[in-house]
Formats: sequence, C-alpha cells, structure tokens
Amino acid sequence: MKRVIVTLTILMGITNAFAQLPDNEFDIDGVTAIVITDPQNDFLSPQGVTWGVVGESVKANNTVENLETLFKLAEENGIKVFISPHYYYKHDHNWKFEGALEKLMHNINMFDRGDQLSTEGFEGSGADFLEPYKKYIEKDFVTVVGPHKVFGPEQNDLSLQLRKQKIDKVILAGMSGNLCVEAHMRELIEDGFEVAVVGDATASAIIPGHDGNAAAQTNFRFIASHVYSTKELADKLNK
Repeated sequence: MKRVIVTLTILMGITNAFAQLPDNEFDIDGVTAIVITDPQNDFLSPQGVTWGVVGESVKANNTVENLETLFKLAEENGIKVFISPHYYYKHDHNWKFEGALEKLMHNINMFDRGDQLSTEGFEGSGADFLEPYKKYIEKDFVTVVGPHKVFGPEQNDLSLQLRKQKIDKVILAGMSGNLCVEAHMRELIEDGFEVAVVGDATASAIIPGHDGNAAAQTNFRFIASHVYSTKELADKLNK
C-alpha cells in the first residue's frame, strides 16, 4: 500500500511539473525587432471583409489601439519594425487548389490588389494599411517586406530582411492570431529567431463552435519564449 501511495505521489508530482510551463525571460536589446503581420483594413476596419468574424475578437483584445501602441513604443525606443503584409494579385486567383481559408479569402476578394506593378486603387482598399498606422509605416524605422501568400513568411523576404539588419529576436503581433501570426511565429522559431508575442495585439476569427482567438493564445503560450500584454511590454520598455 505504501508503495502504491509513493508511486501515485511521484506521478502527481510529474504531472504538476508538466502543467507549469516555464516562462522564459525575453531580453529586449539592440538585436530585437517588432514584426507586425497584416495590419490592414480587411482585418482591422469595420468596413473590412472579415469584420463579421474577427470584429468581436478585435474589440475584446483592443487590438487596433494596442497595435498603434506598439508602433509608438518602437519609435520612442529605437526599435525597428517590420511589416509582413498579405496581398493577392490577379494571378493568385488562378490557383488550382486552396485550403479552406485560402478559398474563402479568394472568394471574398480579401487583400486584393489589381497589379503588383501599380498602386492604382490601393489607397483605402481592403489591402491598404489601417489609416492610423500610416504615419508610422511611412517613417524610416519601419520596413515593409514582400507579401506572404498563405499564412507564414516562407514565401516572402522577412527572414532575409531581419538578418540583413542583424536582428536575432522578434516581438510578434498583428492579424490574424491563429493563422498568420501563429504561422510566422512557428517559422521564425524554426529559422533560429527568438520570438515573443504580444497576445492582446492580435485577434482571430470566432465562429460557432470555433474560437480562433482561444486557439491562438493557447499556442502562443506553448510555443513562444514569452507572451506579453501590451501594457506589460510598455512597462518594460518605459522603465
């Protein structure tokens, strides 16, 4: 009987140890950048084509305001910002197969741009950046990389641009949490970057039976080195 009790005690101890995920210290230094995915109208504006499914999460997380806070913090603290946008051109609509969300995005003309060589019709479109962010994005501390095409940065030059700036650490935020943000997090980690996420500077679709925001926040905690709130990050940088 004593042996059984001892064994159960050990097993409970092991279970409790695994239940407590370690929270790594994430030092913000001169090789740290902020990466923001898809800060665009189709995700963040009430007029955007996805607002009906992401709006609840955007409002609950205060995502629009929190992303602007990240731009402000970056400018005030000399931190470089990299934007990984999402654009679809005419030729992208010739794809012969898509995943569920890819098909939906194509069907609703999400992030559509008429021509990769022209900005005609871009201003104010769903693919354009949210208006309050433009005054930061137009400044020298922000780099806009090539567009990603599905969810992750495998098809754009984000890693190249980060490495050319000698960036080793990334603070990640943007849209949408369980798709592009999570895909960027996973790829950047696999590519050797240390990654933290600002959880409330993201948002995700919530539909009946499926909560993308809950899924994203869970995976951020499981995978990233640290998950900040916007306030926590601001307090750390303003010390």
